[in-house]
Amino acid sequence: MIERGAFDGIDAAMMVHPAGSELTEMNTIAIQRMRVDYHGLAAHAAAAPQRGRNALDAAVLGYVNVAALRQHISGDERIHGIITQGGTLPNIVPEHTQAEWYMRSPTLDDLNNLVERAWNCLETGSRAAGCDLTHEPIGRVYHNLVTNNALMELYVQSAKEFGRDAKVPDKQSNVIGSTDMGNVSHVVPTIHPLIKVSPSDVALHTREFAEYAGGVEGDRAVLDGAKALGLSAIRFLSTASTRSAVAGEFLAHRKEP
Repeated sequence: MIERGAFDGIDAAMMVHPAGSELTEMNTIAIQRMRVDYHGLAAHAAAAPQRGRNALDAAVLGYVNVAALRQHISGDERIHGIITQGGTLPNIVPEHTQAEWYMRSPTLDDLNNLVERAWNCLETGSRAAGCDLTHEPIGRVYHNLVTNNALMELYVQSAKEFGRDAKVPDKQSNVIGSTDMGNVSHVVPTIHPLIKVSPSDVALHTREFAEYAGGVEGDRAVLDGAKALGLSAIRFLSTASTRSAVAGEFLAHRKEP
């Protein structure tokens, strides 16, 4: 949408995300998603295993290498992956396996460095098993999200009118994630607050959280969030000084090295 000009001439972008707390933002870091294919050589695992090259071994060795790497990355970086294809039958040396990996880091530059380190781990596992590997991106790279504080003040003020008191996250309430809204925040002034739908000890992307999000509190959050965003938009459009502050903060960030 950005590349096709969907945000050309847009003054601001706002969305709200369900969570276990009322927060002004989450720690939205950059992400690259990757699909990796390992190519080995099939053989009968009992009659002639020496003729095969095990693509599952390649994937597992790469996974273990990444697990070791996790000890030596920054505390605000993340690497996680799964093996999506592991072979066909136990008595056939797997000739093809596949894994998917997500790499996350605070900024795009940091992400590029992390991806290189993770790729070395995966490639080394493949070489050790005598296999080849190919990879392709899954979707686009998502940038870190830059919150426009002047715009966020409007949301905080508006949300209070519906009983929602959004706080700046601290170490205990900080939520880490990635979103394409990060890309938007580098094109137009953007906010991405969180709205409470569950108890604070319920983790996102779990079955328990889904039950809360699909329940009464989730329904209430949808309405309150929509109203708070709508009221924020009205205040933005009706106050020239606010529009100027939002635009000024965004331009100042764009000029930062």
